[in-house]
Amino acid sequence: MAIINPSVSNAVPIAARYQVYGNVQQSGGLIGVHIRLVDTASQRQLWSQRYERALDDIFQVQRSISRDVVDQLAIQVSTADLERLASRYTPNLLAYEDFLKGQAELLLRDRDANSRARRWYRQAIEHDPNFARAYAGLALSYAADFRNHWAQDGGKALQKAQEMAQTGAQIDQDIAEVHWVLGYVTAQHRQHEVALIHLRRALEVDQSYADAYALIGGINTYLGRPELSIDQLRTALRLNQNAGYLYYLLLGRAYYFMGRYEQALINLRESLARNPTNLETHIYLLATAFAQQDTDTVDWEIEEIRMIEPGFKVNTWLETYPMTDERQRKELEDILIRVES
Repeated sequence: MAIINPSVSNAVPIAARYQVYGNVQQSGGLIGVHIRLVDTASQRQLWSQRYERALDDIFQVQRSISRDVVDQLAIQVSTADLERLASRYTPNLLAYEDFLKGQAELLLRDRDANSRARRWYRQAIEHDPNFARAYAGLALSYAADFRNHWAQDGGKALQKAQEMAQTGAQIDQDIAEVHWVLGYVTAQHRQHEVALIHLRRALEVDQSYADAYALIGGINTYLGRPELSIDQLRTALRLNQNAGYLYYLLLGRAYYFMGRYEQALINLRESLARNPTNLETHIYLLATAFAQQDTDTVDWEIEEIRMIEPGFKVNTWLETYPMTDERQRKELEDILIRVES
């Protein structure tokens, strides 16, 4: 679904036991979201909730759903479950509980929540200084500061992300997630070939690690070779059939740059259905509509982008966008300048 993404790498311990499903409907100026929490093994529904809000309250809906799901998980996950999950990464149950709280905040994807996530990760490390995944979580929080321009010094934030990711990998080489985080952060540096090395290492640790295949596919598109992305992303979707919006966004993006606009739209619309407020999805829906000379959709997506990101500036967005292929960057720039007009 849109709002909680069970495929995000660092949410895997919970996602393996519980899944969050939902659908989004829009009627006029109202948006309705129906969420279900399901036990993966039994497929038993543990909790459901319907949210109805004004469309301009979508971000508040997202925060409400995320917090409610986290609260329900706290009820459903027993101490024995936590000990079993924690034992893979840390002997300290308090550290693992703080780590999960950090993960929940990180998924909210806003500035304040990102800061709270960082505090939880630091507290987890205080409980266990050798907790590799907590360092990886810290790295992702600093990378988010860089990507979203939340830090006064973006370069310093990205450097901190790199340091924390490297520390996590140094502590434990046998955790696929820490190699994934190191690959992700390295990709933010636009050192894509090095990032691919880290992701291949993640797959050596866990050959079924869907997020590693997905990020490899995403990086190939950044490098201007989207045709290599398709098989990687299809593999990711096959391995994680409950993927959130991101895999479909990456697949739609690859098809867009290949000029296969119908397939781009199929996947971008699926991404939109799972996360209606994701900025990048709307950017590529705009680009696809422009390529198809669909002026009504172009106008609609321009307004959607302005609503999601007031004061959107194409150069600011591209400044931290990891794409390195100059032709593709120029193509995006020429289209996105219309959002500023």
